[in-house]
Amino acid sequence: MPRSITIGYGDRSGYDRTPKAVRDAAHAADAEQVREGDVMGMAGAPVQVRNPDAAGVEVTAGPFLSAALPIAGFALIEAPDLDAAIAIAARSPCAVAQGVVEVWPLDPAPDAKG
Repeated sequence: MPRSITIGYGDRSGYDRTPKAVRDAAHAADAEQVREGDVMGMAGAPVQVRNPDAAGVEVTAGPFLSAALPIAGFALIEAPDLDAAIAIAARSPCAVAQGVVEVWPLDPAPDAKG
């Protein structure tokens, strides 16, 4: 089944403004996705990794990208098509709590297509 990466953006302020019943339903929807085999987690502290010309690894603390809202979490989900992946993302805590979720369909890597 096709997979997508989701990136959830949100902050505590938006989360706290969202009614508890809506947040609880979103967490229950995430829990159901995990029971079905999706992988979800909250974002930890990022590091940037570079290895220009494979000549030496450079590591820098902090995110490379910046956005109006901080990254709150990631998921690897399975859905039969983009519309189904969007429906899954639309029920997530970030989507319902004043944030946003990006859905990135994963295409197989060129060398993994066999």
